[in-house]
Amino acid sequence: MMIDAHQHFWNPARADYPWMNGPELAPIRRPFGPADLAPLLKANGIDASILVQCRSALEETEEFLRIAHETPSVIGVVGWADLTDAALGETLDRLRALPGGNKLVGIRHQVHDEADPDWLLRADVQRGLAALFARDLAYDFLVRTRELPAAIATAEAFPQARFVLDHSAKPPIADGGSTEWADRIKALAACDNVWCKISGLATEAKWSDWDAELLFPFVQHAANCFGEDRLIFGSDWPVCLLAGSYGEIKNALEACLTKLGPRVREKAFGVNAKAAYRLVD
Repeated sequence: MMIDAHQHFWNPARADYPWMNGPELAPIRRPFGPADLAPLLKANGIDASILVQCRSALEETEEFLRIAHETPSVIGVVGWADLTDAALGETLDRLRALPGGNKLVGIRHQVHDEADPDWLLRADVQRGLAALFARDLAYDFLVRTRELPAAIATAEAFPQARFVLDHSAKPPIADGGSTEWADRIKALAACDNVWCKISGLATEAKWSDWDAELLFPFVQHAANCFGEDRLIFGSDWPVCLLAGSYGEIKNALEACLTKLGPRVREKAFGVNAKAAYRLVD
């Protein structure tokens, strides 16, 4: 099974997406749903996908579970729930009892938008993570270089939990990269309970001036750090459309992964996502 482990649906006419403000994001400020993605998956040989949260709202998580229930190709949902809520456990139990709730595989929060770089280390957040892991759900890190020390400490604090790093922590590709990002990624990879998504990289480059060759050093560094068993492919569609079509993004990342070896490519497109999110065929 070929899996796209990171894609989104949204409708700006029905909900607010604060991160989507600004004229540069106008090309994607429109509805995207299952009917838009289906032909792209088929054309690119992708069998299934994981639907990932876009805004901090339980209503979206509930909607995504309904979509997953009605859409066989969506085999997992990484939703949102308030980690600071003392009643988080009850909320998660309620979500899992909904139609599609069996496809809830993880939770994430836009940590890189929090003012505090150590937000993950707050006592109420750590309590919420404990409730999440008690229910055998994964947690997706949405962080940049600034928040990686807190992510490292969190992964160390929950050695039996499963974490997935989204977008390889968004390396500053447009600026040529940074040793700080590279060093902190290496430190996070030392935690063997963390997987790394090779996703969202083209949009960290200059949108009109990138190719697989430019992305390769960043993919290679992630591979060197995490190894072939902890790399996961994700398209980040439709955010990726800012930099290229679904096919262009998929082909570029596939070229990078294949260059590292056929086993690396094979595992990143399916096996590793199944392990990270405990997916069931």
